[in-house]
Amino acid sequence: MSSTASPTPEAPSGDDLPFRSGFTPELQGQRAECDGGRPIEGTKYAGRQEFTGTLTGAYRDFGPYPWRWYLLAQLTRKPPGFAYEAVWCDADSLTLIDENGRPLDVTLD
Repeated sequence: MSSTASPTPEAPSGDDLPFRSGFTPELQGQRAECDGGRPIEGTKYAGRQEFTGTLTGAYRDFGPYPWRWYLLAQLTRKPPGFAYEAVWCDADSLTLIDENGRPLDVTLD
């Protein structure tokens, strides 16, 4: 769901990075929700994480069959103790929402 271990967007890029960066201007400023999970520290279990924020338009494609992740920033909802100002979200875990938080009937390609 989220990749906080990835290099920051300001980091120099190169051919040796495991992803290809891009930008989708149509998504810049779009409100979205993102959900997923991650391991719970000190256990063998995973827990759910939910975020709400604003898409920056930045994305990263991983792998030969692109696995796209979008950068969600200006977080208005995040898990307790989440220390970051933004999170990378798997495109399949994103739901675009309107100004009232209602889901929009669109899909990300």
